[in-house]
Amino acid sequence: MKLDFKSFKIKLWLFFLLFTAFIFIVLWLLQTVFIQNFYNYMLIDNTKTAADTIAESCTDESFGDTIDELSLSNSILVYITDLNGEIIYSSDQFKGLSSKEHRKLNDTKSVFFARESSGNETSGGEGSSSDTSKPDEPAPGYSGSEASRHYDDVSRPPMPSEYRSLPEGYGEFLTALESSDSGIYENTTDGLYTYGRYIYPDDEECCVLYISTTLDAVGPAVDIIRIQLIWVTIISLAMGFVLAWFIARGFARPVAKLTKKAEHIGQDDYNEDFKKGFCSELDELSEVLDETSGKLKKSRVFQRELLANVSHDLRTPLTMIKGYAEMIRDISRTDEEQCNADVEVIVREADRLSAMVNEILEYSEMQSIEIVPEAEAADMSAVVRRVCDNFKALYRSEGGEIKADIEEGIFISGDAGRLERAVYNLLDNAVNHNGDSKEILVELKRTEGKAKLSITDHGKGIPPEELESIWDRYYTYRQRDKKGVSGLGLAIVRQIVEMYGGECRAESEPGKGSTFIIISDAL
Repeated sequence: MKLDFKSFKIKLWLFFLLFTAFIFIVLWLLQTVFIQNFYNYMLIDNTKTAADTIAESCTDESFGDTIDELSLSNSILVYITDLNGEIIYSSDQFKGLSSKEHRKLNDTKSVFFARESSGNETSGGEGSSSDTSKPDEPAPGYSGSEASRHYDDVSRPPMPSEYRSLPEGYGEFLTALESSDSGIYENTTDGLYTYGRYIYPDDEECCVLYISTTLDAVGPAVDIIRIQLIWVTIISLAMGFVLAWFIARGFARPVAKLTKKAEHIGQDDYNEDFKKGFCSELDELSEVLDETSGKLKKSRVFQRELLANVSHDLRTPLTMIKGYAEMIRDISRTDEEQCNADVEVIVREADRLSAMVNEILEYSEMQSIEIVPEAEAADMSAVVRRVCDNFKALYRSEGGEIKADIEEGIFISGDAGRLERAVYNLLDNAVNHNGDSKEILVELKRTEGKAKLSITDHGKGIPPEELESIWDRYYTYRQRDKKGVSGLGLAIVRQIVEMYGGECRAESEPGKGSTFIIISDAL
């Protein structure tokens, strides 16, 4: 199988492996390369902290116990001497052991020396024990009253009355400390760290504090850690290799489904659901794709309806315009009266065609609005009165009458320009379907906190089963005696009213007329 290194799954897999490798590189560096430096740094820091503690507690009665505890817990060798190098107190990591720990250490060392003595007797033969026991030789590194103890007592830790002999070069240490401007001495040589300073048990006496500890003690441990890390790295990388593959495949599967979903976006025959819950970002992307698909389907339906319905509506006025223009050219151009009549038809059809196109464009614009325009307090009373005044003079010339009953001071939330367009379409619809009565009633009232606009005509009415359909686009032109322009007038009304949270409805009684109602919250 050929790997596509640009794919999401392979890239995620490789990045996970790279991250794992980086973690192990850092672990190797910390546990093998830098562990000794880190160990030495912490050991030196602990030694300085112990020195500060000793200096602060040098006047306490439990001064000796404090030094013994610090020696034991930090594995350090401590001397307190006078300025001439005479030992006042000494302690090492064994001196602070409890009696139980003393016995355990003694038992361990006794077993060791018993085995060593037994081995020498076996290998040395006759007289060999007298060569190795050296009963009268003092134990190395000790002085004082117990300097003459034998090797069979070497396992016993020093007691408080016993002090180790001063380390070699202690005189040079005193000289270097005395020449120090800060009164502090530090030195690191051959894996040994030495620290010295002056302490003051009382106001007159000045003593020297000497502390030493062994560095470079982790060398053997590093080899053990290195071997352990080799096995841990091999096993972890193998497990990470497999785990990364499953993780990458798990992440890539929903992405692949979303890709497939995007490829079929807007198609009516694709209904595969995306299983949500893997991660919120992919869930949001799926929702966006669903919304986009819905909008595309809606747009496609609108386009089909536009082609199916408007194309015929446009063809009729265009055919009449062309036909009458040809009649003028071929027949009536010499007959002034007939020519004027034909021209009048052309102008009327052109106006009708222009109005139809304008309504289609207006409705399309509203359908494409994603966010509701910012609303303002619109004076609905002024809007309705203005539309009625515009219609009265024109309708009066046709023998009709518009009666207006408008309550003043009614405001609603919306855009005054768009609301005026909605009222205009309702009144125009009433004029077109009024019948022989020629009387139209317009009422605007405030009812229970609502603004209610009703426009009533006295036409032939609408069957009850069609009352909900009249708000659909193209319904008027196809079904209601082909009166109107494009059949989008009432659809535009509903689009505007619902855009600002209002409600549209119609009431009708066949043979007696219809009432169109707009209800919105009054401010």
